[in-house]
Amino acid sequence: MKLAIIGGGPSAFYVASRLHKLLPQTLDYRIHLFDRLWSPHGLVRYGVAPDHPEVKNCTHKFDEAALDRRLRFFGNVNVGDNPSPLQHTVKLPLSSIFSNYSHVVFATGCTLPKRHSELPPSASCISALSMVHWYTQHPNAPSPPPLDKLSHVSLIGNGNVSLDVARMLLTNVDVLRKYDVPERVLDVLAESTVKHVSIVGRRGPLEAAFTMKELREMINLPDASMVPLAPELLQPSEGVPLTRQQTRVLQLLSKGSKNTFGTTAKTWSLDFYRSPAGLMVPSSENTRSQLSLAHTVVDPATQRAVPTGETSTVATDLVVTSLGFHGEPTAPYFDPGLGHLRTLSNRIVTNAGTTLRNVYGSGWASAGAHGVLAATMMNAYDVAETIVNDHMKHGGRDESRPVAGGDTGGAQN
Repeated sequence: MKLAIIGGGPSAFYVASRLHKLLPQTLDYRIHLFDRLWSPHGLVRYGVAPDHPEVKNCTHKFDEAALDRRLRFFGNVNVGDNPSPLQHTVKLPLSSIFSNYSHVVFATGCTLPKRHSELPPSASCISALSMVHWYTQHPNAPSPPPLDKLSHVSLIGNGNVSLDVARMLLTNVDVLRKYDVPERVLDVLAESTVKHVSIVGRRGPLEAAFTMKELREMINLPDASMVPLAPELLQPSEGVPLTRQQTRVLQLLSKGSKNTFGTTAKTWSLDFYRSPAGLMVPSSENTRSQLSLAHTVVDPATQRAVPTGETSTVATDLVVTSLGFHGEPTAPYFDPGLGHLRTLSNRIVTNAGTTLRNVYGSGWASAGAHGVLAATMMNAYDVAETIVNDHMKHGGRDESRPVAGGDTGGAQN
């Protein structure tokens, strides 16, 4: 068996490490990992906030897998027929992969940020991915925003990535210096004049996407305080049962931040039941952008946010969208309806409905951009077991090659 894994992030390494466990040590198989970046580990390296070093502990397991002589990593390689978004990569056609490997796993993740239809990208509106890539020094990182000229930042979306960005902006540089933060990033943050961060969510606290850990870190920020929430926002509807997580969120928000509001130079707010309706960018550098917000309520039948007809406007210096991620539309077997690859029992399904033999999807590439590392690990382990089972069905002899290129031809289930 000779396996090509396209992508070198956590899902790829979890698949490889599981195969090391499942396959006999006497089997002379090969696993080759390909990634556009020069370095492995993907989001664990370039997507985790620097002040969360414990999340990166999984790289020890990845290193163990990489020490096995049957695994090799090839960086700076762009697999596929489309141009790479990164310079200096070697182009490797997908047809070459299919003709030289008995099995292929797509572990390419979801690399593009979702855009808001009312907030076109501009100097006043950037994606959270741009911010994350900047402070983790991704090879394709953009220039830093002019933090020395900003006082108010609006984050659209209330997931963990939003809270990561807010925490980086509100944490003292001396605290961040203890972590793996590049010196050039610290220099920019040291000059920051940001005083307030608004975290905007279209639904309420019961539907918020952040985890308790992330919320607690915001609550306990040493140099910032939270704007108190209106009591009515923390009252669940009568007769609506709450999960343990939701109960704890309401309790934590009711207590407020560790620092009393008004006692710190920096502040932050959770602006629930608000959805962007437009952004007016000023013509002068001395005036702020005007972010228009539609007020919303949650439809109890669908749990979706619906506008009430009321709107308000917030004066802000920078809007950062954090609405999730999707796969690359030009990627092989991309399903535009899903925003990622379509799989059936871990096997890639083409847009024509063909299930490809010996071709698999793992992690965010096949499941979409949601879930924590533990979920990615379990999915990757399941993919590895599928690979082994398929291989053993042929008595360990996979003489057929995966389907190359389009939706037709080749072996299929």
